[in-house]
Amino acid sequence: MIGKVTRGQGLPRLLSYLYGPGRRNEHVDPHIVAGFRLPMALEPGLDARGDRDFRHLVGVLNSPFDTLRHTPLLLPIWQCSIRAAPTDRTLSDDEWADIAEEVMHQTGFAPRGDDQACRWIAVRHADDHIHLAVVLAREDGRNPNVHRDYFKVADACHIAEERYGLTRTAPADRTAAPRPTRAETELAQRKDWPEPPRTTLRRQVATAAAGAETEDDFFAALEHAGVLVKTRESIRTPGEITGYAVALPHHTNQEGQPVWFSGGRLAANLTLPKLRHRWSAPHGSIPFDRRAHSRSIELTHQERSAAYQQAARAAATATWQMRHIQDPAVRADVAAATSDVLHVTAAITGNRELARTADFYDRAAREPYGYQPPPTPYGANLRTVARALAYSEIRGRRGHRPDLVGVLSHLILQLAALIEAIAESRQLQQRAAQAAAARKAAAQLTRLGRPASRPTSPTLPPMSDHLTAEHNAARLAATAFPVPLSRHLTESPHQSTRAAPAQPGPHRRRGPSR
Repeated sequence: MIGKVTRGQGLPRLLSYLYGPGRRNEHVDPHIVAGFRLPMALEPGLDARGDRDFRHLVGVLNSPFDTLRHTPLLLPIWQCSIRAAPTDRTLSDDEWADIAEEVMHQTGFAPRGDDQACRWIAVRHADDHIHLAVVLAREDGRNPNVHRDYFKVADACHIAEERYGLTRTAPADRTAAPRPTRAETELAQRKDWPEPPRTTLRRQVATAAAGAETEDDFFAALEHAGVLVKTRESIRTPGEITGYAVALPHHTNQEGQPVWFSGGRLAANLTLPKLRHRWSAPHGSIPFDRRAHSRSIELTHQERSAAYQQAARAAATATWQMRHIQDPAVRADVAAATSDVLHVTAAITGNRELARTADFYDRAAREPYGYQPPPTPYGANLRTVARALAYSEIRGRRGHRPDLVGVLSHLILQLAALIEAIAESRQLQQRAAQAAAARKAAAQLTRLGRPASRPTSPTLPPMSDHLTAEHNAARLAATAFPVPLSRHLTESPHQSTRAAPAQPGPHRRRGPSR
């Protein structure tokens, strides 16, 4: 059972919609099932033309405004739709009335036994949902408390699910990113855009943050991707940047000005303070020398294959860590860092389906209520791999190399295994929504990473004697990956390769043999 809350200024238009035919003639037999008085006494009558006459009902509901001792709220009409799952049984009017009363009690707008509460009604015009309309003015002259109303509605829905044996929904934990509004979605459809601008910007910002080592790198990566960026300076300390906003060049308002989105409007973990927390963390054991990457290096196919297999080995090691290290901080940091690697992998391949998978996994990567997990060396290793891959996409050149599809497929399968381990961890934490997001992302990655058949890959070049394997991987990653994954997966089987299996478990020092 899901509740959706909106706010407005007037009752007549809302009542006209609730009692009207609906946008697609989907409203059937609209009637009041519950309210601050008996439903029969509140039901609107008919006028001389046979239409609904809402004048009396509007006057009764708005009556508390006449005795309000304070300034009315800016949006004084509270509307909430409560919808059951498609698989749930059809509830009766009495059951819906009880659910409506529970919502009003949990929100505090009309607690049970409070005769001076807000006035409200519940209208049913379909089998699977009702609409609550509440006037935010108490009869004792006070304004009600609307703080955290959405979460209070969710609590009431969970009570109703347990009471009537309905489909259980995951508790609200603020791990989901803000969805595009209806206006944004309809605008994208009219303009024939592939997705709403908010979704595109969230992906662009997440990818830029994953590949950035500093704040300057982050803003430079956004500009390189064609995103408009503006910063917000502190009022107390001029010159100090305290926030940022992004926009797409083609997304403008009626005056032709860009429509800006702050980091917080994209996702809770994309605000500038939280990004700075990530960048200020110490890096992992894999060195990343930006000066070495600034040189133009042409790498052979074997060197490119070695670089991406090293990224796959890092993902395999992280999978072992997720399954064997019980520290919640380590698991949270690895889950967050996995999102960076997945976003960068989607960016360097240019595959839209892989990008959508990264978007969907993001919810599993976040901690509840915007909490930022402490940095750990385990997550730092994954972030170093992500930065190396991202920088190679910037400095390198894309080319048609279908013979590297096996290496990419191996990397994607290792990421699928890692995300499956993260899903198990989220399930143990009883975070159903995050576990479901991770399982769906893992299934999509498994499907993308398994072409029809893949022969063995060519022999990899040996690492230099004077450099560690990790340093070679970072150096070799300074190149571009081939063109989109979907094109490679449709190539003939003899053009693909099979990557060597990853080494499970963390690296250990070799001791004296016995």
